[in-house]
Amino acid sequence: MIVRRAGAAVRRVLGVVFLCLALGVVTACGGGGSGGSATAGTRAGASPTVAPGRPTASVPPWAAGMAVVRAADLPAEARATLRLVDRGGPYPYRQDGVVFGNFERLLPARERGYYHEYTVRTPGERDRGARRIVTGRGGELYYTDDHYDSFRAVLR
Repeated sequence: MIVRRAGAAVRRVLGVVFLCLALGVVTACGGGGSGGSATAGTRAGASPTVAPGRPTASVPPWAAGMAVVRAADLPAEARATLRLVDRGGPYPYRQDGVVFGNFERLLPARERGYYHEYTVRTPGERDRGARRIVTGRGGELYYTDDHYDSFRAVLR
């Protein structure tokens, strides 16, 4: 488990470094004297975007600093999973609704049992695939399409 955490952390750091080098964004990586830092999907001082070119006017506090996506812009399978979550099931996989441990620490730290995960079907996959919806007890919704390597806050 420790190796998995370390691997995810290294991938995140390398991804940020690569992004900074590729885009030449010095201030977003803290090198321009602003003290800014890059976060998942949002540069320091930049507005979070829901989709390319469409900034959001109001982001709830739980989504601040995160990449965001409108529920309507999610893949059809993710929207179907959200409808199941809203109805309370029935869910297609026995693992749906289990506690999400947040071992990657990409979501805000909360007590065990705060987050739950649900499978988002992936066309062409024989197993559960990498896509998930994670819910928080306070109504938060998150989407990952890369098996917890990154998350986007889902706005309704």
